[in-house]
Amino acid sequence: MAHSHDHGSHAGHSHGAGHVHGSTDKKRVLIAACLTAGFMVAEVLGGLLTGSLALLADAGHMLADSIALGLAWYAFHLGGRPATVRLTYGFGRVKTLVAYTNGIAIFAIALWIIYEAWGRLMTPAPVLGGPMLVVAIAGLLVNIASFFVLHGGDRDSLNMRGAILHVLGDLLGSAAAIVAALVILATGWTPIDPILSVLVSVLILSTAWSLMREAAHVLLEGVPASLDRDLIAKDIAGTVKGVREVHHMHVWSLDGSSNMATLHACLNDGVDAHQAVSAIKKRLAAEHGISHATVEPEFGQCADSHDEHDHDHDHDHGARPHHGHYH
Repeated sequence: MAHSHDHGSHAGHSHGAGHVHGSTDKKRVLIAACLTAGFMVAEVLGGLLTGSLALLADAGHMLADSIALGLAWYAFHLGGRPATVRLTYGFGRVKTLVAYTNGIAIFAIALWIIYEAWGRLMTPAPVLGGPMLVVAIAGLLVNIASFFVLHGGDRDSLNMRGAILHVLGDLLGSAAAIVAALVILATGWTPIDPILSVLVSVLILSTAWSLMREAAHVLLEGVPASLDRDLIAKDIAGTVKGVREVHHMHVWSLDGSSNMATLHACLNDGVDAHQAVSAIKKRLAAEHGISHATVEPEFGQCADSHDEHDHDHDHDHGARPHHGHYH
């Protein structure tokens, strides 16, 4: 079978708005990285000076977040590069890898803070409430600025959501440090410092787990949560003229926002294969948000049901159809 390329719908749908988002998101992440790294030094000094675990915990968050935001920026930078002979899908999935790595980093930091807090509760240490309050308020202002810079970005991007999650963790950490400082100044009760640190860490762990789960689903090429593969197959068979059945269908996302699909379309005798493939692609793009589809038209018996393929006729384990298909 001949190959047929539907560049119009693919390029127009997935690169137009996506490229603009990527460019602005890249700038937003860089600004947030600079703000975070700049204040992190001040917070480390403040934590050491005051003896506050809440400040040191937040500084630990900000150190990891500076690195994570830098990685997120580099992922956007790589994501804008064109595809190569070896990387035919380009570098878009780097953003998902970074999002997953960010989730692991947040987990590690939160667990370290919980461990340190337990030690502080067992052997309480003196904390200077006044200086701690000043540093915590300054940190909160910096984190609020970073959060609003990132918040205007593309929330469908896992990489951007990972960056926002890091800054949100910093923001909560600064807020907890302010509350702890106020309690210490009012009552002198220093255990509030590690207690609030643990509370913030637990909150961050739940959101980090959600991010990691979504990123892992993309890396495993799972069907996007917003789509139902079986319903899409039925929709194509029921609405596209000349299509008798759809099978061997795989739906996945390249980076959490660009959806792709491959499928076999069994056509009725006499149907124009090129027109049917074109209609299927248009339907997938318009109704299901699938910007890039590879469709193999078939008449009669499925090409995969020949003797050597009989044992693998129902290969729903991620393999791409690669024999004579329309692309």
